[in-house]
Amino acid sequence: MGRPAATLMTGHDHAWLSPCVCNTLRMVTRVVTQLYDDILRPSGLRVTQFSILATIARLDEANLKQLEGTLAIDQTTLTRSLNLLERDGVIARASHPDGRIKAMRLTAKGTRALAVARPLWAQAQDRVLRELGTKGWADAQRRLTHLLHIAVEKRRLGRKRRRAAISAPAPR
Repeated sequence: MGRPAATLMTGHDHAWLSPCVCNTLRMVTRVVTQLYDDILRPSGLRVTQFSILATIARLDEANLKQLEGTLAIDQTTLTRSLNLLERDGVIARASHPDGRIKAMRLTAKGTRALAVARPLWAQAQDRVLRELGTKGWADAQRRLTHLLHIAVEKRRLGRKRRRAAISAPAPR
């Protein structure tokens, strides 16, 4: 039995949303992701895979650190996704002077998959923008970008504090 097609919530559906910012963002993200995945299905890619491939294509070649930063994705999730894309033959490791750096590039198959997926992605994007309106999306994007910067900075500072605590000598 297949998953029902994703639909965007409209109008008075705000009663479904949680007062928790995190839960609401995750709910919205799941539904929008399903919508993009449904529209991208003929390409054989999911929107998460599309985003990774599009980023690698834009950069021509990308390493884990670049992809983590650009996509705001954790290394474990990214590595799992890259391994699947590599297994499917849409990306391949690129040689790098520093052998410790895992750089990836699109294969010919990946370039073709991305070419098929781009117009489908544009359909999904247009559908969401029709619902939100371009002005509404511009405002939401500005606010979400601000939230993203705050969250990334807090995470970075937390990691820095944890590293400092680990390397500090134990009190006597």
